[in-house]
Amino acid sequence: MKEEQVILVNEKDEPIGLMNKLEAHEKAVLHRAFSVFILNGKNEIMLQQRAHHKYHSPLLWTNTCCSHQRAGETNIEAGTRRLMEEMGFTAEIKELFHFIYKAPFDNGLTEHELDHVMIGYYNDEPKINTEEVESWKWMGIEDVKNDMKQNPEIYTVWFKIIFDEFYHYLEDHKI
Repeated sequence: MKEEQVILVNEKDEPIGLMNKLEAHEKAVLHRAFSVFILNGKNEIMLQQRAHHKYHSPLLWTNTCCSHQRAGETNIEAGTRRLMEEMGFTAEIKELFHFIYKAPFDNGLTEHELDHVMIGYYNDEPKINTEEVESWKWMGIEDVKNDMKQNPEIYTVWFKIIFDEFYHYLEDHKI
């Protein structure tokens, strides 16, 4: 199977090439990514726990789904595709903002991403893909914020950054 490629970008989100995903994480090259947040009618976020065999951040809790756009794919198309692949449902999503972060991991890999954050709404249970997702749960925004302060080690780096710097975007987009 051919390794998935990521879209390399500059700080203006202009594509400058493609690279194999693992190589981009080994070299800490800036690339395009996305994070989808699904909220329900109670303003709770659907969190996923990453599968135990993931090559980075296994078993950590994070937003509903995240991944990398493919060449020729819009942010919304990529988010919709991955939501179905990981969580087994579709929802109408919209982009809220993007930001750049760089985070080294213990295994020698580094995430250096221009992350497009998207939001959508769904009130049912997902049909998780156990190759990607270990578990899931609904959690209130304030509950996540408080738990993250008490247990920061159980959350992914990008999720903590989004919550530390941007959680007001989520609060402002209530149904």
